[in-house]
Amino acid sequence: MKKLFLVAAILGFVMLGLNTNLSAQAPDKTKDTVKAVTDTTKTEVTETTDDAVTPEAEEKGIHEVLKVKFIEGGAFFMSFILIAFILGLALAIERIIYLNLATTNTEKLLAKVEEALKTGGPEAAKEVCRNTRGPVASIFYQGLDRTEHGIDVVEKTVISYGSVQMGLLERGLTWISLFIAIAPMLGFLGTVIGMIDAFDKIQAAGDVNAGLVAGGIKIALITTVFGLIVAMILQIFFNYLTSKVDAIVNDMEDSSISLIDILVKHEQSKGGTFKK
Repeated sequence: MKKLFLVAAILGFVMLGLNTNLSAQAPDKTKDTVKAVTDTTKTEVTETTDDAVTPEAEEKGIHEVLKVKFIEGGAFFMSFILIAFILGLALAIERIIYLNLATTNTEKLLAKVEEALKTGGPEAAKEVCRNTRGPVASIFYQGLDRTEHGIDVVEKTVISYGSVQMGLLERGLTWISLFIAIAPMLGFLGTVIGMIDAFDKIQAAGDVNAGLVAGGIKIALITTVFGLIVAMILQIFFNYLTSKVDAIVNDMEDSSISLIDILVKHEQSKGGTFKK
């Protein structure tokens, strides 16, 4: 943009210099030439200025429109919708980070546990689980810690601790679903109150003014629009989190069954059996 202004300025000075020389040779045409050059220079500068300002105006326009619409919708109800969006989004981001950290390569973990059982027994296998992050490794550790009590105790421990881990995975999802439900409700409430206010103004005026009615209805509907937008955004995050939790839970169940099979096979390879 600076280059365009510089080029326009240089062109302007060059044209003005030419006009000065021409005015010495042809005094009668000076006014017309200067006027034409000035108009041309103004046109170039105006076009350059418009090209420079347009992108910034468009960028500012989005923020300005959102700010204006937020104010028009009413600070009271719009603030509650904004709070619901911020809290719901914060919880969704926290859950995404937690679930991604909880994801484990169970095939690799099972291979390490099986190898550790062959070389060092249950204690070596527990050490592998201690050094692995995620709910699957925690379930494996609890099961391996009770191998001496028999296979039945191991199965019950795995099932019970699996339920505990599933509860930790689902923590916070109920709050996100609450914000999904409450955001459009707040929007509808603001719309209803705005409509009531519009009709109160009509009653006070004693006449149906189309501008008054249209303005009141427009302002009233803004809260509903923002509430629905917030609900849709949070619903996308909620569905992603739910699918992520289901995938981890299924992985936990499959790997727990594989762990029991590995323990039974390991005990049989030593020539013994688990207590029943």
